[in-house]
Amino acid sequence: MSPMTCSPSPAALPALAPIPAEVRPPLLTSAQLLRGQRLVEIAHNGEIYRLQATRQGKLILTK
Repeated sequence: MSPMTCSPSPAALPALAPIPAEVRPPLLTSAQLLRGQRLVEIAHNGEIYRLQATRQGKLILTK
């Protein structure tokens, strides 16, 4: 006998309403943050973080 899995039906899931533009957080592209560089440093709450773009096009944020 195989175990049964229980997943909610689509009708049971709450509908997600679109977020109005006036309450959306600002959207920045990685190009805006990196400004042509592969690595930028970000100061936040007295700490320095590094945001790095990889060769594969991924982003890495480290402390």
